[in-house]
Amino acid sequence: LMRPLRGCRGRGVVLGTVTLCLAAGWALQTPGVVSLVVPQPNINATVAQNILLSVEYSCRGVATIEWKHVSSWGTTKIVEWKSGNSVNISTVYKDRVTTFENGSIQLLNVGMRDAGYYFITVTEEYGTNTYGTIIVNVYEIIYEDLHFVAVLFAFLAAVSAILICFMWLCNKSLHLFQKKTTHKLTASTTEEIELETIEC
Repeated sequence: LMRPLRGCRGRGVVLGTVTLCLAAGWALQTPGVVSLVVPQPNINATVAQNILLSVEYSCRGVATIEWKHVSSWGTTKIVEWKSGNSVNISTVYKDRVTTFENGSIQLLNVGMRDAGYYFITVTEEYGTNTYGTIIVNVYEIIYEDLHFVAVLFAFLAAVSAILICFMWLCNKSLHLFQKKTTHKLTASTTEEIELETIEC
């Protein structure tokens, strides 16, 4: 009775070991979980600036990358592509979006409506997916314009002051020159009168 039990137990151990090895081999061959890194989750930009929504994903299989923009204006799909395949850019973002192999996108010439949340979804071909979010704040350049105007006004005021001083100096020099010329003329006229008197 003991021998058959030992045989069954031995077979069970062998079968368990084989199953474990097969499971480990299958796990190694199956693509792993998708990972995603978002190095800069907050971006501040000014109107008309170009911004880079930087991410880095990794997975063993073929991944599908999708970007969406969510703001008070609504939700808009920006772009979707599979690694190694053509890129499908939304009509709203035509000529404004550049895609990169690591999943990042560059958005050109941002406006106030581009502020909001940018969601990236990376889906691996076997269904595993991961998400990332970037918040973008867009500011108008009113303060920079005012600063530029103030600097320009100060520059023009300084130039005007220099020109006024230069004109005053020129006027004074001209006045002194005229005074000297008049004095010389008066002196030469007096000498001529004196000579005429002597000759007489």
